[in-house]
Formats: sequence, structure tokens, C-alpha cells
Amino acid sequence: MNQLARAVRLIDRLNEIVGRGVAWVTLLMVLVVFAVVVMRYIFAVGFVWMQESYVWMHGTVFMLGAGYTLLHDGHVRVDIFYRPKSARYKAWVDLLGGLFLLLPVVALITWASLPYVVDSWFRLEASREAGGLPGLFLLKSVIPAFCLLIGLQGLALTGRSLLTLRGHIVDDGLEHGADGTGEI
Repeated sequence: MNQLARAVRLIDRLNEIVGRGVAWVTLLMVLVVFAVVVMRYIFAVGFVWMQESYVWMHGTVFMLGAGYTLLHDGHVRVDIFYRPKSARYKAWVDLLGGLFLLLPVVALITWASLPYVVDSWFRLEASREAGGLPGLFLLKSVIPAFCLLIGLQGLALTGRSLLTLRGHIVDDGLEHGADGTGEI
């Protein structure tokens, strides 16, 4: 059980670091959008690469931040059934949901996206727009990174659920749960 708790803490820390790092991309995205709007509507100047950059940043934030969101229980769920229940009930829901819903979907996305990403790398794909950003293959690489991060966090969620069902608590110093109590 100590090995499992250590693995859960390690995955949690990884997604915490990635999530906090990606949060800074959100600030950069806002600044770029502001610059695009000012340049376009005040100076009547526009650059396709700038417009594409904030769309790429937006996709990157959502894809790489998904594991962080799962870590902090921020994904949508039907709380009228989940929230008032005991920690043991929640652990069962998280365990079964992780094993039979989350992890199979992540495996399917990984399997379906890898040829798409590899082909993009093989061609060193760039934007189709004149004046667009080169390196579209890098953006497409965020898909397997998403699968890795959310898949690992799904494993951590199932591991945490197993530990809860066995009477152990994983204390990693991170807040889990939308209520900020740190409860598992």
C-alpha cells in the first residue's frame, strides 16, 4: 500500500506542476488576444500567426490542464448523487468510473490519435493559412500528452480510491475536492 500511495502522490505532483505551468499560458493568451484586438480595431493591422497562436494556446491549456482539473475534482459530474455520500461510496464511484469509463476512453483516444500525430510529425505539418504558424505537428503532439496526463491521473484516482476503501489516506499536501477540504 505504501508503494501505491507513493505512486499516487507522484502523479498528483506531476499534474499539479503541469497545471500550474499551463495556467501561465492562459495569461499569455489573454495578452495576445488583447494585442490582436487593439491592433485590428485601432490600427487596422492583423497577423494570422497571432490569431492562430491564441487558438493554439487555448487548446493547449485545455488539453494539458485536464489532468490538473481531474486532480482537483473540477470535472462535471452529477453532484446530487455524489456530493452527499460517504467517502467510501465516493471511492467506489471513482474506482469504477476510472476503471470502466475514464481509462478505456483515454486508451481509445490514444489509439485513435497516434497515427494522426505521427503522420503530422512525418510531414512536419504547418498551418494551412498563408502567414500561419509553422509546427502544427507540435500542437497535435498535445493530444498524446493529454492522454498521458489524464491517464496517469485516472490511475492515481483509482489508486486513491483503493487506498480509501482499504482505510488508508493519501496525504500529499494538495487539496482534493471542489470544497477545498482536502478530503479523499
